[in-house]
Amino acid sequence: MESTIATNANRDNWDGGANKPLGASYGKMMMWFFILSDALTFSGFLGAYGLMRFKFIDSWPIADEVFTHFPFLHGVHAPMYYVALMTFILIFSSVTMVLAVDAGHQMNKTKVTFYMFLTIIGGAIFLGSQAWEWKNFIGGSYGAVQLNDGKIIQFVNASGEQITLESFAKPSQTERTQHIKSKGLWFVEEAALPAITLNEVIEGFKAHPEITIRTEQVNPELKEKIIIPRENAMAYLNESKAVVTGANLQVNEYGKTLFADFFFFITGFHGFHVLSGVIINVIVFFNVIIGTYERRGHYEMVEKVGLYWHFVDLVWVFVFTFFYLV
Repeated sequence: MESTIATNANRDNWDGGANKPLGASYGKMMMWFFILSDALTFSGFLGAYGLMRFKFIDSWPIADEVFTHFPFLHGVHAPMYYVALMTFILIFSSVTMVLAVDAGHQMNKTKVTFYMFLTIIGGAIFLGSQAWEWKNFIGGSYGAVQLNDGKIIQFVNASGEQITLESFAKPSQTERTQHIKSKGLWFVEEAALPAITLNEVIEGFKAHPEITIRTEQVNPELKEKIIIPRENAMAYLNESKAVVTGANLQVNEYGKTLFADFFFFITGFHGFHVLSGVIINVIVFFNVIIGTYERRGHYEMVEKVGLYWHFVDLVWVFVFTFFYLV
């Protein structure tokens, strides 16, 4: 009987008594364990990205040429502006989470509710922004041509500025429909036809002597892609095999396929963490409203989800640095 009482007493101490390892409750300790294990996971992913980034440093896509979109500013070259805004919003949501935790320590239900709401809104805006960034990345901006060896060439004007395929491609007079079952071709199925064919690009290139191409290779001094003289450009086009628009896991118009692979995987993995954090914050938010933590006499749950939210924000700082700044 005495041993049973002692065991229960120790358990009570662990839950909320004086004998807490490192002064933390069981729930907070488990959250720290999870954060540590997740940090190692992200470290492995970012380490792999860094290895490939510097292995192909002479041909890696330039972030300022990839992430150039800004909402409602179609056609405006705004490199990194929206990504910077996304980062600011996420970091600001971390500030509101700190204020929510502080209000919880003061047992101020009204302030906890208000700051938790702002944190949820910040997380939702970040997720929407990341989805919009993915949409533009997948859809592409200019288009490119893939060579037989898998490399990508892009097209530039006389000033060295990249131009879209639509701006010079010569429309073909013949029409070909996609082979699908609904059109009677029950025995064959193919992917959607490209809006611009390779032949249209080549014929358009011949008709515009003012444009030329540039390769994946990057000039290390100027940090710009190497432009091929017009007289040598046709030799590259003769080795072309497909028109590429946007990015996917097989090929992308920006250059190295590995860049898109890592981008989708790492930013998607982080986005999943943000989505999970928003869902958990919403649950805690409604518990705050109905007074669950008031009845418990503490807002430790807000502090625990706050630890997770700060971790997600910190990870994004590293993702932002690796993908967009380095």
